[in-house]
Amino acid sequence: MTTPPATPHRRPAWAGRNYTLLTTAAVVTGLGNSGALIAAAFAVLDAGGDGTDVGLVAAARTAPLVLFLLIGGAVADRLPRHRVMVAANTLNCLSQATFAVLVLSGDAALWQMAVLAGVGGTGQAFFAPAAEGMVLSSVTGEQASRAFAFFRMGVNGANIGGAALGGALIAAVGPGWVLAVDAVAFAFAGALRAFLDVSHTPARAPGGGLLRELAEGWREVAGRPWLWSIVGQFAVVNAVVAAAESVYGPQVAEDHLGGARPWGVALAAFGAGTLGGGLLMTRWRPRRMLLVGTVCVFPLALPSAALAVPLPLAGLASVMFLCGVTVEVFGVCWMMTLHQEIPEDKFSRVSAYDWFGSVAMLPVATALAGPTERLVGRSTALWGCSALVLLLTAAVLLVPDVRRLRRRTDAPRPATATPAGSAPVSAIPVAGPDGGPSGGEVTARGSQSAGEGLGQGQGG
Repeated sequence: MTTPPATPHRRPAWAGRNYTLLTTAAVVTGLGNSGALIAAAFAVLDAGGDGTDVGLVAAARTAPLVLFLLIGGAVADRLPRHRVMVAANTLNCLSQATFAVLVLSGDAALWQMAVLAGVGGTGQAFFAPAAEGMVLSSVTGEQASRAFAFFRMGVNGANIGGAALGGALIAAVGPGWVLAVDAVAFAFAGALRAFLDVSHTPARAPGGGLLRELAEGWREVAGRPWLWSIVGQFAVVNAVVAAAESVYGPQVAEDHLGGARPWGVALAAFGAGTLGGGLLMTRWRPRRMLLVGTVCVFPLALPSAALAVPLPLAGLASVMFLCGVTVEVFGVCWMMTLHQEIPEDKFSRVSAYDWFGSVAMLPVATALAGPTERLVGRSTALWGCSALVLLLTAAVLLVPDVRRLRRRTDAPRPATATPAGSAPVSAIPVAGPDGGPSGGEVTARGSQSAGEGLGQGQGG
């Protein structure tokens, strides 16, 4: 009797329904967002704006993001997180659709684009803290690191295609249609997230009010030097990198590289690098996660330097690829550290403080990018961005906890808050010789992705 051939699994056993829905939704919005990032900047330029206008619209988006992030974190720890995510996706869909209609009509005014950017930032402020941890909570602890790396590979693969296609579509039909595609992507992703099964999520005890809950989240951050030092680092690093890539980058592309299409290729090279980094992290589980991750932040100085020269497209794309690899390594290391060290019931609030630090300086940096360019010149401003990345990253390496914290394999994730002044990181059990799997999401993001700029749908 012949045994029938086994039916091959279409997906790994650990990739259940929630993981598949979350990954598919993130890939869809990744396709739309990466094109919209380019389209929004060129929509401002096509409307007659200059670098200062690009920076002001970017600042209009990040200002409400900064204002509402902490509230969004507290809300996400009170309400079902998937419902917060769906509501935020709906808001971003409506803002992007309106943005697209205005651009396609040819009547988009600077103030209208700024208002819509602000609406998009508000949606992001509530989406980001709710999304943190969702992917890793959908898989087993043994497979957490690999699952998260595969998740990011899917998103980064979408970024590659979305950036290249977005640049080509902007050159062919204009930025309005790319913004419209992003609106559709938000609608589809929100529908997918509405079907998440959260019946396994334990009920949360009622909190003591918004201010008290925010204070509890702050104590979680303040009691961990490794956490607040890296959040502080990225407050500046993300700001200068965003200014370089969302304000100066499109101008350098317009003046020296040939416009939107080559800039899309450069961003796609960054996406390809993150894909490579994600592939690396499906196999590599470094024991000293924060040390490895922090060292991998140094290459973030390279894109600004490449734009300052400026390098031809081949050189810029190579730099962006390398930067993408190392950013992805940091992203996985950072999220695995947060998932290992932060109690689940405080996770969204801690994530909100993390996001807040990552975006707090963005409105100032993007708004001042144009005036700084006029004051010292574009090249000098870009070299300054590179110098700040190098100096701050070197300073973080001086924090003992960053160098000592190790992957833990023999203890569960903490269930309650660790008070400020708790045992030093060096007291944490050491992982085995092979680094071991985590017990164990960024937006699944490491820290706010550098250079988000004007994209209305970022983080969706």
